[in-house]
Amino acid sequence: MGLADKKCVPCEDASTPKLSPEEAEKLNKEIESWSLEEKNEHLQISKEFKFKDFKEALGFVNKIGTIAEEQDHHPNLYIIYNKVKVVLYTHVIAGLHENDFIVAAKIDDLIKH
Repeated sequence: MGLADKKCVPCEDASTPKLSPEEAEKLNKEIESWSLEEKNEHLQISKEFKFKDFKEALGFVNKIGTIAEEQDHHPNLYIIYNKVKVVLYTHVIAGLHENDFIVAAKIDDLIKH
């Protein structure tokens, strides 16, 4: 089963284990062109998508919103005219969880279809 076929699991509190850098690197190889980086003392993944214009970028953000609500896992989203930057990490644990990679894979699927 690929990441895009999985469903996010609840992360109730800060005791949920974070992925190690090695585990994160392994999962990052399963998604397309996401940057794995340390920011503000935690690991996160991010990717920038480019569109024809603002309207198309906004439509993409709305589709991401549907995924986020379905998975109950919400990315940080930044719109700069025709670009959308998506940043994922699990806020409650201040680090990466498999859920972040599941949502990233589902977002990538939006572009493929």
